[in-house]
Amino acid sequence: MNKRDLLLEIGLEEMPARFIRRSILQLEEKVKNWLDDNGIEHEDLFTFSSPRRLAVLVKNVAESQRDTEEEAKGPAKKIVRDEKGDWSKAALGFSRSQGMTPDDIYFKEINGVEYAHIKRFIKGKMTIELLPQLKKLVEGMHFPNSMRWGSYQLRYVRPIRWLVALFGNEVVEFNIAGVSAGKMTKGHRFLGADISINHPKEYEEALQSQFVIANDETRKQMIVSQIAGLEKENGWVIPIEEGLLEEVTNLVEYPTAFYGKFDEKFLDLPDEVLITSMKTHQRYFPVKDTTGNLLPYFVSVRNGRDVHIDTVAKGNEKVLRARLADAQFFYEEDQKLEIADALKKLESIIYHEKIGTLSQKVNRVRRITNDLSGLLGLTDSEKQLADRAAAICKFDLVTNMVDEFPELQGTMGEKYALQKGENEDVARAVNEHYKPRHAQDDIPASLTGAIVGVADKMDTIVTSFAIGLIPTGSHDPYALRRNATGVVNILKGMNWNISLEKLIHRVIEVTEEDVNIENDELKESLLQFFKLRIKHLLQELNIRFDIIEAVTGGELNSISDIIDRAGTLNKHTNDADFKETIESLARVMNIAQKAEDDSEVNPALFENNEEKQLYREYKNIIDTFSTEIHSESRFIALKNLSPVISAYFDQTMVMAEDDKIRKNRLAQMQKLSDVIGSFAIMNEIQVK
Repeated sequence: MNKRDLLLEIGLEEMPARFIRRSILQLEEKVKNWLDDNGIEHEDLFTFSSPRRLAVLVKNVAESQRDTEEEAKGPAKKIVRDEKGDWSKAALGFSRSQGMTPDDIYFKEINGVEYAHIKRFIKGKMTIELLPQLKKLVEGMHFPNSMRWGSYQLRYVRPIRWLVALFGNEVVEFNIAGVSAGKMTKGHRFLGADISINHPKEYEEALQSQFVIANDETRKQMIVSQIAGLEKENGWVIPIEEGLLEEVTNLVEYPTAFYGKFDEKFLDLPDEVLITSMKTHQRYFPVKDTTGNLLPYFVSVRNGRDVHIDTVAKGNEKVLRARLADAQFFYEEDQKLEIADALKKLESIIYHEKIGTLSQKVNRVRRITNDLSGLLGLTDSEKQLADRAAAICKFDLVTNMVDEFPELQGTMGEKYALQKGENEDVARAVNEHYKPRHAQDDIPASLTGAIVGVADKMDTIVTSFAIGLIPTGSHDPYALRRNATGVVNILKGMNWNISLEKLIHRVIEVTEEDVNIENDELKESLLQFFKLRIKHLLQELNIRFDIIEAVTGGELNSISDIIDRAGTLNKHTNDADFKETIESLARVMNIAQKAEDDSEVNPALFENNEEKQLYREYKNIIDTFSTEIHSESRFIALKNLSPVISAYFDQTMVMAEDDKIRKNRLAQMQKLSDVIGSFAIMNEIQVK
């Protein structure tokens, strides 16, 4: 069978760099799935992307779909044959619906009943006839933000300006938003020209002739290589952050790296300010010496050739000079601000109209911090450090520098706090309490930072839930999911033996002092919200789904203990007696549900030795659970309880006719179930 290459290119106005990677992966997936779903054989797919284009090239695409044979199931034999054995109207209708005749019917037995079947040969359609369906594929792309243009109803990441669709050298004809697919693509906006692609295999080379490096990995390596050249030439060290490299790669079509210089006086600014000004605001790479000190240089990447590159460098120097001058002014002005004055300003800044001011938030964080300090058994000096850190944790939000560079909140707080003579632990906590700032970030390294971080995040979550700001779908404007994940990771990483459920209850009490709670089921909503975060953490640890449900079904106590219990259960699932152990423990929990109240057990009402033995073991396991911190030891205690439970049920009918006996036995089941449930909800665990 003959094969041809397939090329699809979507030409657009310049796209935001942050959208390009996900968009080209989406297009690649859609094209591949379409080919596979339509039974069109093909070889490898290659993607191309730049600020102005998304393209997929598929090698050796078959000229037609695969021929297929389908089997259709019809009525039962007794329906398609009449009493004489002739074909019935049902047989005629069934065969006609398949484009066949009754003579093509055969019978297959299914569950003891014979049914009519027909096999139908379907000739594959020519690929060129199907390819116009790519129109719907292109129109069906989804983006984080979309726009409309002209009078067209289509919403897209940016206006579509041209389309290339080629199957071999044949144009695939379709039209989107007034743009017809053809062979013409566009080169570099300033250096290149429109060019005709006569065959998909010419695509990459043809664009390169018009100053477009269509392969993003090739562009990226060009940038890396050019930066390495500048390093070698000047004896510099130029750190390349992957995120910035990815962004710069998707900002240009023909990269040329160059360097510029700024006044050495700006090196008096904190490194973070210089790097943020260069990297975040200008997409420049900072330059360091071999010892790690910043140098008064920067590296940028031009979208074009090296012609007049000196002029380009001077223009970039001018832009950076103005920004650094502003930063220097803000930094010097901030030196005049005392922390007490900054805290006073927080009283007039509304955090949220239903939640109150930033000053009120800080006061809540301070109260939660003090509670945590008590729960963790901190010394008086440690409590004082945590209290001071909580009291000033947001003071830098009113500084000029953070107003200009919001991403430096916390960072500038630490520097200013040190300048004002604050304790180093306190200053570090002002910065660290924002951690983890993102999924790949570390938790706070210091105890003080971790405590204030949990207090701040818990306040944000609980106050938001209290007024109904609960994340839905992808909508989470206050980053509550990230904050909750941060809390869970800090509790885990610091290995604190504190109950998350009790912490939630305490934060709700603090919240009630400032906020009018609109959520009638606030605590339950919060518990379910945190359970989802814990479940996600356990999934990342490869814990079985049923075990995750079991260990999160009870009280949310220490995060470390939840993880340990899940790991212990997961480890023992292949034990020979695991099934027997879980079934006996689950049986207790199931019967305990019939208990009508939380009555005490009266040993005087026991009627056999098995009841007495189970009660003794219950007392022993209570002692074990109250003193043993290792989940393995607690599980072994439960495992050893299993034969005692089995013996109990062999000799004892819990639902006795005597009301007092029955209630006493149910009470014993309830007490034992509570202990078992503190380890895991055993009837959630699946055993075979």
